[in-house]
Amino acid sequence: MTLDLDTPWVEKYRPRSFDEIVSQNIAIKNLKEFVKSGTMPHMIFTGPAGTGKTSTALIIAKELLKGEDYYQNVLELNASDTVRMDYVRSVIKDFVNQNMIIGVKSLKIVILDEADNIPNQVQQALRRIIEKTSNQVKFILMCNYINRIIDPIISRCAVFRFVSLPKEIIIEQLKYISKQEKLKIPDKSSEDFFETLFFISRGDLRKAINTLQSAVALELLENLDINEVLKITGFLDGPKLEELFEAISAKDFIRTKEILANTENLDSRNFIRQILEILPKLKIEQKDLIYLHDFLGEVDYRISQGADEQIQILALMAEIINRITK
Repeated sequence: MTLDLDTPWVEKYRPRSFDEIVSQNIAIKNLKEFVKSGTMPHMIFTGPAGTGKTSTALIIAKELLKGEDYYQNVLELNASDTVRMDYVRSVIKDFVNQNMIIGVKSLKIVILDEADNIPNQVQQALRRIIEKTSNQVKFILMCNYINRIIDPIISRCAVFRFVSLPKEIIIEQLKYISKQEKLKIPDKSSEDFFETLFFISRGDLRKAINTLQSAVALELLENLDINEVLKITGFLDGPKLEELFEAISAKDFIRTKEILANTENLDSRNFIRQILEILPKLKIEQKDLIYLHDFLGEVDYRISQGADEQIQILALMAEIINRITK
């Protein structure tokens, strides 16, 4: 059998019905009632990435709009890419105001992903559009951080919280896909492999599936080496992480810097996660450990805001080494 690597597996195995959405029982139960009653409010889906928010929004749209109605009356946007002031004022406004080919009373749905990335000024424009639309237009906004959505929008929406997926659910889904794709994963390494995929994903099922497909595309399964899987996702492999641990423990900043400089494709934010794992193993007093956790958060924030990754990581290493007791 030839593997299907051209189709993204996150789309191929995307849930198609409410019953296929996993570990979101409270939200799904209430959403089913809204769909059944036909009195759906504007909604905000909030929670970590890869927990089913977008899939649920698409399922709702397909439950309410059948056939051609779905393609004509649903507008799906990713806010981080396309939503700017002129876009809100033109495309979204035109969509919600245009007459339906099949009648002006037909339901229209706007699905807006990553809405927490929309600047406040643009959110104000979006609020005014939501206020002025008829009852036949419904907005579904998805976000990871609801505190980045302005209150006037939140107050006009029903909020549904999606929770992180537990390890057993993610591993179960990965095993299901592996079986469907007839993947040949060595028995002796299979459990470590799935555990590593979960660690990499951090509860994000979409990321776990993408990593699985990447490992297959790069032909890593036949002679499966967990360290290779870590490296392709921007983590330090086991031996290099151990080498770094020894350099930090010895308070050797020069050696620590050399190890990091000789590491290719290191993702700084993934690296920070690994540092969190090894911090408790270092000889650091409790008060300094608390400080370092705060400092890690500060470094992570600076990187997310565009600060130089290399400078931030080296500053973090220097701070950790400075706090190690002799």
